[in-house]
This record gives sequence, C-alpha cells and structure tokens, in this order.
Amino acid sequence: MRFIKTLLLLTATASLPAAASSAMPDSISYSVEAMSSVSSGEHTPFWLANNRFGLSSVKKNNGYLRAGMFKEADKNGKRFAWGAGVDLAVAYNFTSTFIVQQLYADLRYRCLGLTVGSKEFTSGFTNPRLSSGNLLFSPNARPIPQARIEIPQYTTVPLTKGWLSVKGYFAYGAFTDGRWQKNFAAKNSKRTEGVLFHSKGGFLKIADPNGFPLSVEGGLQMAAQFGGKSITGDKVIDMPQGIKEWLKAIIPSSGGSDTPYAEQANVYGNHVGDWNFAVNWTPRNADWALKVYYDHYFEDHSMMFLEYTWRDMLLGVEAKLPKNPFLSTIVYEYLYTKDQAGPVYWDHTPEITEQVSGRDQYYNHYLYTGWQHWGMGIGNPLAISPIYNNDHIIAFRHNRLKGHHLGFEGEPSKSVKYRVLLSYTRSWGTYDIPTSRIMHNFNTLLETTYAPSRLKGWSATLSLGSDGGSLLGPSVGAMLSIKKTGWL
Repeated sequence: MRFIKTLLLLTATASLPAAASSAMPDSISYSVEAMSSVSSGEHTPFWLANNRFGLSSVKKNNGYLRAGMFKEADKNGKRFAWGAGVDLAVAYNFTSTFIVQQLYADLRYRCLGLTVGSKEFTSGFTNPRLSSGNLLFSPNARPIPQARIEIPQYTTVPLTKGWLSVKGYFAYGAFTDGRWQKNFAAKNSKRTEGVLFHSKGGFLKIADPNGFPLSVEGGLQMAAQFGGKSITGDKVIDMPQGIKEWLKAIIPSSGGSDTPYAEQANVYGNHVGDWNFAVNWTPRNADWALKVYYDHYFEDHSMMFLEYTWRDMLLGVEAKLPKNPFLSTIVYEYLYTKDQAGPVYWDHTPEITEQVSGRDQYYNHYLYTGWQHWGMGIGNPLAISPIYNNDHIIAFRHNRLKGHHLGFEGEPSKSVKYRVLLSYTRSWGTYDIPTSRIMHNFNTLLETTYAPSRLKGWSATLSLGSDGGSLLGPSVGAMLSIKKTGWL
C-alpha cells in the first residue's frame, strides 16, 4: 500500500507544470510510466521483450506501472558529489508482481566513483538503443545488486600529453533470482541459490589531443559466478565462498578440496569475459562520425588469448549522419558464435596429459545455471534466453549462431522520433545438443515516440514487433507506453 500511495503521489506531481529542461546539479528528477503490451503468438515479440534491462515479459499480454526518482552525481562541479536512485514497478504477467528495478547510491570524488545497489549499466562500445547487445553485458537482464568502484569516464593518463586515457571498474555483487529459479525450474533439473557475482574491466583510448579525427580504444572485461548452491533434485553442492574464493574470482584459479573435481582440475566458479576494440573517425566541428567495433567473447583461458583462432565475434559498424529529418544513426552487426574453440574437448588425465579445450559452451556451465539473471541472458539476447524454454530447463539451447542485425533511428521533427531493429539469425543449437536442422529467427521492431512541445515532459511510445521462423515461432504484437518526466 505504501508503494501505491507513492505512485499516486508521483502521478499527481506529474500533472504539475514541469521544471525547466536544464536543472541544477542538486535537483531531483522523476519519471512515471505506464506500459501495456498485447501479442498474438506464443510469446511477446522478441524486440518488445529483450534489451529492456529485464523490465519486460516474454509472456504475451503484459504491462506495468513504473515510478522513479533520481539525483545524478555532478560530474563537472564539486570534488565530492553524490547521487541516488529508486525505480520501482508493479507488473502484470511478469516473473514477479513487484519489481525493484533500481535502488542505488552513488558517490563521486574527482574521476572516481562508487555505486552501491542495483543500477542499470551499459558496457562495451555498442549503441544501447540500436545494437543487438554486447556479448558479455547487454541491457537484457535485470541489474545485479553490487558494490562497484569505477572510473566511469575516460581520464587522461599523466605524462602522456593527452594522448592516452583510461577508464574501468571493479565490482562484487549477488544474483537475486534464487526464488524465481526454484519456482521456474523443472522438477529434478538444475537450479542455484545464493550465487555471488564479480566483474572487472579496463579500457584504454588513444586520441590526438590536437583534434585529428582518428582514435582507437580497446579493453578487457571479465566476470564470474561463484559461491552459492547448485541444486539438482536432492543433490546439493554447497560451493565455498570464503576470502580465498573471493580472491579466486579476481584471478581465476583452481578450487580447493571442498569443491567438485572439475573445479579443482580447472578453475573455481564460472568465468566469462570479452575483448572489445573500436576505431573511431570523429571529425572536429562535424555533425557526423563513424565507428567500427569488434567484440570477442570467451568462456575460459583457451579463447582468452590467441591459443585458438578468434573466429567468434560481434563485428559492428555505427554511422552517425549529418543532421537531417530522416536518418540520424545506423548500426549494422555481424554475429558469429559457431566455433567455440572447436567441437573437440579433452580434459587432461595422468594417462593422456594432452589438453584439448574445445566445446566452450557459451553462456552455459555444468554447476551454475549459466550467464543469466531472472531467466534473461546477461549477454547478447540473440542467444535465446532460458526463460523461453517450455520444458523449464534453465540453460541456453542456442549458442552456436550466425546472424545479421540492422538498427537505425531518426527524428523527423522536434516532437517525433523513431527507431527500427531488424535481426536475422540461424542456430545450430549447442555442441552437446545440436538441432536436427538449422533453425531460423527473424525479428523486427518499429518504434515511434511522440513528445509534444506543448506538454512538457510527456511522451507516448508505440512499438510494433514481429517474429518469424522456427526458433520462437510466429508472433505479432504492439506495446504502448505513456511517460512523464520532470524535475522536483
């Protein structure tokens, strides 16, 4: 009842005249939104449900009421700054009725930042509105509560005369979907509880401080699932999570005698990561830019470096066009994940000491329920998330993919903007469970947002989506969102 009263209060506030569009650093912004979605197929169309930070549902005919208040930490003013956010939703036909989407506090000192709580983060060099999604961290799953220390913006490295800059982050957290897994997982199938989270990343950028338009940036991100319990029927594996295990999450190393044999022979926990590279051409005083980026995902050390050929990739091109009323930004991406270090795997034994590190099984793990949160894949969503599995097995069934993705947007007028997403993928299943035939998926999104200048802060977004092919089956649907933002 307290939340409902708060929501009604915010709705009443939303009817008041909005503040000026530019607020002081210490101002608090608010957002109130109502969304409803209807569909004809078995599922909500793919791009109506994916890459929405998990605040969506694959069940057809769903909706939510959402309210949030935010204070952004001033990045350009005081040495010390703080921020906070609360973002709550009441939903229908979702994985849960009451959702704490974001709840966090930010502290900033110069270039350093600390975030504690659940917050929506983006990653890599992909466009969060138009890309299919980074291979390690896309905006597809609900935020993972964490304590995160970071340099969020590129900061010049001393003694490099402005040529080299750096940014990065380091975090520990915990997954919150244990109860959902217990309710969703099929009887005697694998599920987990109390799993811990670690991630880290660092990026370098080389750019001419005098304005030459070419710049190069790249970096490495790594993440881990560790601790908690792996439960299959009556069998419970209680993974240790002491100080040593927290350190092993930072530097992957073998588990102790209190872990399963495979953890002792390899590394403790589920470790994933990706390399990101980008080349940018950004002419000074121009309103256009070009970026080419490459994202290489890996599951273990065999594909982390150059022991095996880096065939698997997300290769993308993003072009920002000169100002015009038709097309402002266009993204094309090529996705390939069929290799996974090859189809052969052999773990060395005393009798046969050779190691063949194939069949990497992207996003899956033998103890943990894979690289997912609340059923939604944390990486690129085109590897269909476990929540789609009708047999309620929490695993990725389609991680050997080849696909193409196109996204573009424009702003025909000051009040109207649109975006379009088109994706075509083919799946070979997994190495362990290949599909009997190549399966196809074609997903579309056409979205238009209208924000009338006479109604400050108000906007309405109509999204039309469709699916075709044998992967998810045919579906057509529509989503309507009405939103009010402003300053308190």
